[in-house]
This record gives sequence, structure tokens and C-alpha cells, in this order.
Amino acid sequence: MPKSPALSSCKKPFSLPPSSSLQQNPKSNMVETHKKPHVIFIPYPLQGHVIPAVHLAIKLASQGFTITFINTQAIHHQTSNAQPSSEPDIFAKVRESGLDIRYTTVSDGLPIGFDRSLNLDQFAAALLHVFSAHVDEVVGQIVKSDDSIRCLIADTFFGWPSKIAKKFGLLYVSFWTEPALVFTLYYHMDLLMINGHFACQDCREDTIDYIPGVKAIEPKDMASYLQETDTTSVYHQLIFEAFNDARNADFLLCNTVQELEVETLSALQAKMPCYAIGPIFPNGFTKSFVATSLWSESDCTQWLDKKPHGSVLYVSFGSFAHVAKRDLVEIAKGLSLSKVSFVWVLRPDIVSSDDADPLPDGFEEEVADRAMIIPWCSQRAVLAHPAVGGFLTHCGWNSVLESIWCQVPLLSLPLHTDQFTNRKLVVDDWKIGFNLSDGRFVTKEEVSNNVKRLMSGKSEDGFRNTIKEMKKTLENALSCNGSSEKNMARFVKDLKTKISEKMKPVDRSACTGG
Repeated sequence: MPKSPALSSCKKPFSLPPSSSLQQNPKSNMVETHKKPHVIFIPYPLQGHVIPAVHLAIKLASQGFTITFINTQAIHHQTSNAQPSSEPDIFAKVRESGLDIRYTTVSDGLPIGFDRSLNLDQFAAALLHVFSAHVDEVVGQIVKSDDSIRCLIADTFFGWPSKIAKKFGLLYVSFWTEPALVFTLYYHMDLLMINGHFACQDCREDTIDYIPGVKAIEPKDMASYLQETDTTSVYHQLIFEAFNDARNADFLLCNTVQELEVETLSALQAKMPCYAIGPIFPNGFTKSFVATSLWSESDCTQWLDKKPHGSVLYVSFGSFAHVAKRDLVEIAKGLSLSKVSFVWVLRPDIVSSDDADPLPDGFEEEVADRAMIIPWCSQRAVLAHPAVGGFLTHCGWNSVLESIWCQVPLLSLPLHTDQFTNRKLVVDDWKIGFNLSDGRFVTKEEVSNNVKRLMSGKSEDGFRNTIKEMKKTLENALSCNGSSEKNMARFVKDLKTKISEKMKPVDRSACTGG
């Protein structure tokens, strides 16, 4: 059975329509767009958020929307450097296929070369106070020049989209890129505070069983920001603002699947118009029309082609979070002890921007005959390769969904934010993998033992059969009559209905300061 079949049984669900299907203006030979509802789309400026945003924008454009996609200059700069031959406009090839997606960039308020991952509070403050002002200005300019603008879609983690949408008479769609369970916990921060599980010096450590749609969760399985006792950081301020703002959204889109989070989504849907439309992947899964990688990708194909089926462990800790130096050294020593072949994505800043060579002395020589250590790669392409049989991961949500799609069981080492909750879903609820370490610190012995257990292929663990069934759940959701396709169609219909209700003349005085 191929690891990465078509994403849906629908006819080309993510494909782009031929340009001949578009109306042409004979005077200008330009695509006529004034009859299309125009949507402004703003992703959160981290790779894990940009990727699903790009592919959702493409899907919406294929549903008859004009999209203006706003990236930060820093993200655009890093993407361009990673693919020097790419177009200045990341959607150029998409437009060649006939979809109307415009592209622009604005400053997030920090110098392009500023290290955002090591200065999270400064990054959060810039997004909250400076980037929002730049977005306000550019949205005003777009609205002033195009009276077909009807909607703003923005990542939930911003604390201001509903205010900007209201200012310019637009609908606001909040886009959530993580599990519905994580959204629900943030959404009910007030209950966590009232019950003493969050935002107090001596927080309770017993099971949380009072959140609507959540049977039970341990405090250690909440997002890292909900486990911290000091909530005065700028990032906490951003989170508080974001979920106050999300309550004002006209619609909520979630990159998850209804069948994976039935009770949580049902409880959310009782509170707000919420649509589970995931997993959001590019057409063909491994290939994308749009460059979204922040690092130059190494091609692992030829190396993997020489390895036996299911024999290679893929190791990656994502695009943003850092690994403690001590843990990284133990992981390296454990991989060496395991004698398992592996591809390890080792970002240049995986420990710190100031530590360019964090591996133990002699490690690369020890494993040279069975390892490929690279700064970055196309993760979907590697996971889809038949030689890959396991994934040592930080449990980022994109990584979890991609791993399920490729039927690759997971070895979990959560590092930051939603990854702790994702680990609970993967290990405790869905049972498609297990923990790298059950202690406070990682040890080389447990790394070696758990890597060998993951890669042994023994059926008694059960997670390989379970992940095959979960893959079917994702496939079914993306089929013509599947839950995600139906939810997407319902969202488009509901959005267009609400847009038509707002088609009466809009007061644009805010655009000119009147």
C-alpha cells in the first residue's frame, strides 16, 4: 500500500482550475475579480502556522474567492533566502494556474535579522503593538482601493483582528492551526483560574474535569503557557488578548478532524460557529505550488532509497522550539547506542543561535555509516518515503497530522506550547506512539531502548495498526462526503451568505481617518 495516496476521492479537491475557466476583461486582458468576494488572509509568522494558512488560502481561492495574503517581511526574507531561485511573489505559480491570490509583506516591527526565537517577549510585544498597526494601515489601503473586500481571516494567536475587522466593516474568521482541545483549554482560561489550576502561585495539580467537551486532563498535559505560574509575560498578555478577541469572531476554522475530537468540537460548536476542516495539506501531499520552507532543504531521497523498508528513524524537533543542550547530547548518544539508521534534521539554532555545533565530539563519525544529519528537509517527502518507519518528534501539530497520513508511529518529546497537549493525544488517547522519556531528563539509555522498541516493528505494541486506522479517518474526512469536505463547503456557504448580508454600502470613513 503506498504511503501517500491522493488526498481525497473527490476529483482533484485541492487542484487549481484551468485559466480558461476564468472570465477575461478584453480591454486589459486581466482576470476580472470585482464580482468575487475578496478576503484578506494574515498568518501568524511562524512556519508551522504559515504552511496550513498558505494551503487554506489556495483552497479558498479555488472556491471562488480573491485572496490577499499578508506575510511579514522577516518570514518572506527567510523563505526567499532558502530558495534563491524562487519568485519574489510566493503565489506566482498559483496565479499561473488561474487562481486570484495577491501577495504583500509588512514589517512585524523588528529588524529582519532579529532572533525572534530567543527573544519571545520582544517578538510578542512587536506582534501585539507594532505589527497590528502596520496591518491596520495596509488593510485600510486595500479596503480603500477595492470595495469588494468583505472578510479578514487571521490566525487566532493575534490579539487584534476582530478590532481591525470591525473598524473596516469586515467579517472576521479566526483560523486555529492546532487541535481543538488546545483551543478549548485557552478559551476556558477563566475556569482554570477560578478553580486554581492556572495563574496562581500554588496551582492545583489534580485532574481537570470541568472544561466543557474535555473529559479529563492533567495539568502537565496543558500547553506550556497554561502550566506557568508567572502570567505577567508579554506572551501571556498576547494569549489573553488573543482569546478575548477570538470570542468576537464570526467564524472559527480549525485544522483538525471532527472524528478525532468529537466531544471537544461539539462543545465548541455550541458556543460559536466552528468548522473542523483539516488536515490542511497541499495537493499531492509531498509537493507544493508555494515555497514555505524557512531553510534550504536537503534531498534525502537517494540516501533513503538504499535503505530497507521501515528501517529509518526520522528525527526532527520542528522549526522554532529549542532543545536543551543536555537533552540533545543524550539523544545523540542514545541514537548512537541504538544502532538504528536515522535522518536527523538539526537546525543551526536547535540549541541556540550561539551554539553552532551542539553535537558530542566524534558523534558524526560514529554514526556516519547509518545516519544523514542535515539542517532541513521536506518533512512530508521524508515521512512519505517507504524506508521511514518511525518519527522522533516534538509533537508539533503539523508533524502529528503528517505522520498519521504517512502511517509513521511517533516517539514523543514535547518542548513548548501546544506540544504537551498534542503528546497526550498521540500517546494517551490515540495510542499511535509513546514517550521518549518518562523522567524529567532524557537519558541515552532510554533513548536507545525506546528507539529500538519503536523501530522493531513488533505487533504487540499495537500502534502501527492503530495509526493505519487513523489514516483512514483522515482520508474519509477529506473524501467527497467526508466531514472536513462537508464542513468546508458549509463554511464557504455560510461565509458567502453572511457576506451577501453585508453587501449594502459600508461606511469606509475609517479608511481615511474620517
